[in-house]
Amino acid sequence: MIEELKRKIKILNEQVWEHRASWPVIDEWLRNFQGATAPRESEQLHAMYMLAQFMYFGSKEIRALLRAMFRDEYRYPIVEKIRKENGDTLDENIINRQFLAELRATRFLGMGNPSESGTHLLYYFRQENGLPKDLFINAHQIFDYDAGGVRQIRDPTIKRYVFLDDFCGSGRQAKDYSLDIVAPIRGLQPLASVSYYVLFATTTSIDDIEANTAFTEVNSIFDLDPSFKCFGDKSRYFASASPDIAKTTAHSMSVHYGQQLWPAHPLGYGDCQLLIGFHHNTPDNTLPIIWFDEGAPPWLPIFKRYPKLTWA
Repeated sequence: MIEELKRKIKILNEQVWEHRASWPVIDEWLRNFQGATAPRESEQLHAMYMLAQFMYFGSKEIRALLRAMFRDEYRYPIVEKIRKENGDTLDENIINRQFLAELRATRFLGMGNPSESGTHLLYYFRQENGLPKDLFINAHQIFDYDAGGVRQIRDPTIKRYVFLDDFCGSGRQAKDYSLDIVAPIRGLQPLASVSYYVLFATTTSIDDIEANTAFTEVNSIFDLDPSFKCFGDKSRYFASASPDIAKTTAHSMSVHYGQQLWPAHPLGYGDCQLLIGFHHNTPDNTLPIIWFDEGAPPWLPIFKRYPKLTWA
C-alpha cells in the first residue's frame, strides 16, 4: 500500500500540487510522526493516506474559478433579468448595452484588509474577466461625510456592491463585515444589492451568513458539504479506504499532534477538519498537521500556511 500511495502522491505533486511536495519534503514531514498514538510505521502510513486525499488548487485553477464566479454569479443572472424585462429578447445589442450599464453601476471589493487574500484576488479577478480598474474600490471609499459629520453613501449611482473572498470556513469575517459595512450600506441605500461571492465555503458557513447577515446575496463556487469534514460521520475520505487504513487511528493521531500544535483548534479552526489548500495559502481550517510552522513545538509542514500576524 505504501508503494501505491507513493505513486499517487508523485502524480499529484507533478500534475496538481505545482511540485511543492517532493519526496525529500514529504520524508521530512513524515518524521513528525514518531509513534505517539500507534506504531510509527502506522502513523506514517495514515499520514501518507491523508496527504493523498489533500485537495490543492493551483494558480490556473483559481483563475478559472474566478472566471466562473463572474460568469455564473454576476453576469448570467443580470443578463437573464435584462432578457425578461425586454420580452425574453435575444437581441445582443440590447443585452450588451444594458449589461454594460449595470456593470458601470457595480463596485467590486475584497474581504479583509489590503494584505489579505480577499483583496489579493481582486487583481486576478479583474485580469481574468477583462474589467476596468475603476470598478474596484476599497471599503473606505463606499462612504463619505457631510458638513455635519453624518455618514452618507459617496456615490449614490452605485447599485451593486460585490465583496469577493477566497475561502469561508466559519463565516466570522463575513458577519463582522455585515455589521461594520453591509448593514450601514443597506440602511443608507435600501435598494442597493450587496453580495458576497466566495470561491470555497463550508455549507454551514454559507447557511449562517445567509441567516445572520445583511448581505442580499451569498454564493460560493465550490461548496464544502459535511463529507469534506475529515473525521465526520459522512466523511468521504474513509468510506472506501483499504483495511490497512482506520479512521479511528487517523483521528487519534491528528488530535494528539494537533493538540500540541494548536491546542485551541487541534483539527483546524472551528473544528472544520479540512484537507484543502491553495496556491497562495493554506487555510487554518485545514488540519494543523498539514500546515503548522509557527515555532513551538517544532513541526515541519507539508503545505505551509502564512498566518495573519498582528502586533502583540
